Amino acid sequence: MKAVSDLKSFDRWEWLLITVLTFAAGWLFLANLGDQRLWDDEAQTALIAKTILTDGVPRGYDGKNFFSQENGREYGTNYVYRWHTWFPFYLLAGVFRLFGINEFTARLPFALLGLATVPLSYGFARSLWQSRRAAVLAAVLLSTSVSFLILSRQCRYYAPCAFFSLLSLYAYWLLIRRRRGAALLFVVSATLLFHSLFYYWAVLVLVVLIHSAIFHRDRLMAVASWSFVTFLLNLPWLIWLLSPPTVGRYPERTDYWYRPIVVAKEYFVQILRYVFSPILVLLLLAMDLRTRTPIRQFVRENDKLVGEASLLLLFVGVNFVSLCFLTPLHFFRYLAPSIPVLCLLAAYILDSSMRIHWAIGLVALAGILFFSRFSSYLYEVTHHYVGPIDGIVAYLNEHGKPDDVVAITYGDLPLKFYTKMRVVGGLTGEDLTPALHADWVIFRHNINCDKDEAVTKYLRKHLPREHYRSITLDCPDIPNNNREDPDQHVYRTVTNVPGVVILQRDDAARKKEAERKWKRP
Repeated sequence: MKAVSDLKSFDRWEWLLITVLTFAAGWLFLANLGDQRLWDDEAQTALIAKTILTDGVPRGYDGKNFFSQENGREYGTNYVYRWHTWFPFYLLAGVFRLFGINEFTARLPFALLGLATVPLSYGFARSLWQSRRAAVLAAVLLSTSVSFLILSRQCRYYAPCAFFSLLSLYAYWLLIRRRRGAALLFVVSATLLFHSLFYYWAVLVLVVLIHSAIFHRDRLMAVASWSFVTFLLNLPWLIWLLSPPTVGRYPERTDYWYRPIVVAKEYFVQILRYVFSPILVLLLLAMDLRTRTPIRQFVRENDKLVGEASLLLLFVGVNFVSLCFLTPLHFFRYLAPSIPVLCLLAAYILDSSMRIHWAIGLVALAGILFFSRFSSYLYEVTHHYVGPIDGIVAYLNEHGKPDDVVAITYGDLPLKFYTKMRVVGGLTGEDLTPALHADWVIFRHNINCDKDEAVTKYLRKHLPREHYRSITLDCPDIPNNNREDPDQHVYRTVTNVPGVVILQRDDAARKKEAERKWKRP
């Protein structure tokens, strides 16, 4: 059967439908985008992108502040950044150059790539399932996926990885069907995926080779050849990224034989809670009981369908298994490229249930939205949010000076983005001696990891507390300003925790210290 994937097969009404879906999703992706301050991971991306505007390459140091979260392991010679590949940084640097530097522009290119994934999911689902209804359902499910919306609105690599993963899979789908331009699209999208985060490129290549070897052996050589082209194009980068000094690893990770099992359990729970609702699993089981078709007969009668679904399942499965062995912790963000793929599978299940009766699919879709955090997300994008960084930045910019020194146990990167001060501490691993004479000191209430715990212990032991007065700010001292993990994301301002406390070096202490330095022979 001829696939209906070619754009020329869409009539004007279908193009209108895609446009309406995209514009409706646009509000969800872009509303209130610049309201919240960048949290640490976002600020790191933005700070590194700013160095491109001055140095031409991404660096982890700008002459005043360091931008590390791993004790300086992210960069090599001359502080050139090597932890991630560079496409997100250059993309953001271009936006900064054109539109200025603020929260909105920092998140804009990533939110737009997340939004672009919506019409892409429509086109891919239309081609895979040959159903307009399934295509609409895929776009709707992705547009209302709270976890995907939050990830896409982060100034980080998540949205580029999700978009180029789906585009590469779509290009592969067209390639095995001998569509004109498919090979070029595959090479370009896979290369951009490599430069978004090269790990997902490896997953992609492994998936398409396995899938073509099982289901499309006549196209295996073509797929292998074009995959090898992407390998050759990116080989110099791969050698450089993996050559000594080796970066991009977590040497403090604790390994034990059952760790992959623990990580797998956590990821499985996260997928069911935030991506692939248990409602879909129950719906699939109910349809299976209704048809009562033996699995062998189903596979034999629906071999093409099995091949189509297996491509999506392979990608999710390979990504899932490799993360269980490679990831330092079960960070939800690593599942970002799997979310659109799972939405395509969910769309097929809902579409199939609607073929039995339209009400079944609508009730299931309503149930998915009801049990998601969509209402909380709507509140977030229509109200102002205040986090700890809001209060700290506002106070320092009002009462501090550009040549002041700030010592902080965690949250240093946003301060480096929003102020012109020298900021010491955080997770940089730098020399903490300047912190002992800091003009401002901030002990965050929560300890995030061993790195900021070491900073806290050092400051508590060596800092002359009698030289400082404390100021309590009207902002909640929660662990992060707001992060991307759905288990830790906050949808509204927290009001039931103490405020952030800032220590300010008093004028008398400053004067005495200045006199001692002046009298020193």
